[in-house]
Amino acid sequence: MLPTLRRFLPYLWPADAPALKLRIVAAMLLVLASKLVQVYGAPFALQGAIDGMAGHRPVPDLTTLVGLMVAGYAAARFGSVVFDNLRNAVFERVGQDATRRLAATVFRHLHQLSLRFHLERRTGAVTKVVERGTKSIDTMLYFLLFNIAPTILELAMVIGIFWTKFGLWLVAGTLVMVGVYIWFTRAVTDWRAALRTRMNDLDTGAVAHAVDSLLNFETVKYFGAEEREAKRYDRAMTLYANAAVKSENSLAWLNVGQAAITNLMMAGGMLLVVIGWSQGRFTAGNVVLVSTLLSQLFRPLDLLGMVYRTIRQGVLDMGAMFDLVDTPSEVIDPKGAPPLAVGRGHVRFENVRFGYDAGQPILKGIDLDIPAGATLAVVGPSGAGKSTLARLMYRFYDLTGGRITIDGQDIAQVTQASLRAAIGIVPQDTVLFNDTIGYNIAYGREGAGRAEIETAARGAAIAGFIERQPLGYETRVGERGLKLSGGEKQRVAIARTLLKNPPILILDEATSALDSRTEGEILDTLQAIEQGRTTIVIAHRLSTVVHADEIVVLEAGEVKERGTHAELLRQDGLYAEMWNRQAQERAEEALAAE
Repeated sequence: MLPTLRRFLPYLWPADAPALKLRIVAAMLLVLASKLVQVYGAPFALQGAIDGMAGHRPVPDLTTLVGLMVAGYAAARFGSVVFDNLRNAVFERVGQDATRRLAATVFRHLHQLSLRFHLERRTGAVTKVVERGTKSIDTMLYFLLFNIAPTILELAMVIGIFWTKFGLWLVAGTLVMVGVYIWFTRAVTDWRAALRTRMNDLDTGAVAHAVDSLLNFETVKYFGAEEREAKRYDRAMTLYANAAVKSENSLAWLNVGQAAITNLMMAGGMLLVVIGWSQGRFTAGNVVLVSTLLSQLFRPLDLLGMVYRTIRQGVLDMGAMFDLVDTPSEVIDPKGAPPLAVGRGHVRFENVRFGYDAGQPILKGIDLDIPAGATLAVVGPSGAGKSTLARLMYRFYDLTGGRITIDGQDIAQVTQASLRAAIGIVPQDTVLFNDTIGYNIAYGREGAGRAEIETAARGAAIAGFIERQPLGYETRVGERGLKLSGGEKQRVAIARTLLKNPPILILDEATSALDSRTEGEILDTLQAIEQGRTTIVIAHRLSTVVHADEIVVLEAGEVKERGTHAELLRQDGLYAEMWNRQAQERAEEALAAE
């Protein structure tokens, strides 16, 4: 717990935010004021009123004094509420700012992690860790600063009053009671946590079984297993019900045990004062003073079980989030790395070797040379390593051997930001933000104006479609762009890349998911934007790369053939075999369509 809390302290006391520090100091002063009023104001005012009334006939001067004491008691209680709420108002900005800073740190770090991390972790699980961690911050701050700390302060004040006014026995009894109360609450809370975990697991299992059974409704009917499923579900619900009963009963035991400890202390403390009163050492008001002080002390202690459970869970949630922050980035810039300076855009792969896992190489010594402004096509069967080339160009992974250069500069020795700024990609599966078409096109370059967005849309041959929409460029595309067809999404991706205007272009299976007619329309657009750029076309359909200056055939991570379309056909090798097979498939599709 302590290491996690130490990690969090810089966010609570930010070095670069003196205004927030001032708010923290003000909130702590309000906490102190509230406790002073609670401990020294209300109880002593009530004691004075009781002592004034005890054993005296009502006379005007005394009645006025007692009335003022009662009014002071009410004012002290009201003041305590005012101070507590002012404290919350003053501190709210601190808690929210700490949450914002930590959440932003985690979010920024997640984007700096390698592609491998994001492929191996479920996005939902990662976002849940971040959500729980950030939500725990505000709760942790509130309980630590405004429940635990004030309770300790109040206990110290009460002990001081008991020591000076009532002696050692009441002090010792109070401290023993608080110690026993804390031990009992922690022990029972840990016991209840185990019971509740089992109850939640059984609940999850019962729900999972019910959903699975209903999803397989037809299978249940096929085998006449309705009664079998009902009995199985009833057994699961019986186990859950038994666990739920134990969990709820444990709460009753916790409440009863806490009440027994506090009320025994209350009775013991008041009895001690009554004995002193019978000996003439204490007054009737002292009984009320002890009762009031102990009642106020018990109030935050009654929440101790919930506070302990919440803080423990909050530490776990924050620890999981800090584990994300501590996850090292696999791909980092070398110290003092310069930005990439792109002149002509000459790309070379020099004996490139790479494997996602040790001992399982994907690329086995690839040599490619793409002159500035040329188009290189990479084809081959599935699993040959074609798309891996695009990921390595973007430096999503570091090579295990060889190097990739742009205009003679090793991409591993320049900044990742400058490298990725020089490359544009039209991917196979275009995923769009759940926002407007205009926003998705503008994502290609930060700060792009409306005229530039419209120019890019015209270049991608999608401007007409956008202008026919009732909302034009403000038309929303839906989750992952699902409101658009495959061809429309591809054209948005092309427009986004045109707006970026990179000197190097990667087309990664950009038409593989499209029908033949849409593919033909997209190809014309793609070939137009290739002009004047160094282009790498990764393709499965060979008909899309016949125009390339050079075609490289990959198989099992190695270059098997290279040359122009005509040269490769004359070689009558793997490329020619793939071409003939795809030509036959196209002929069969055309015949089936007639």
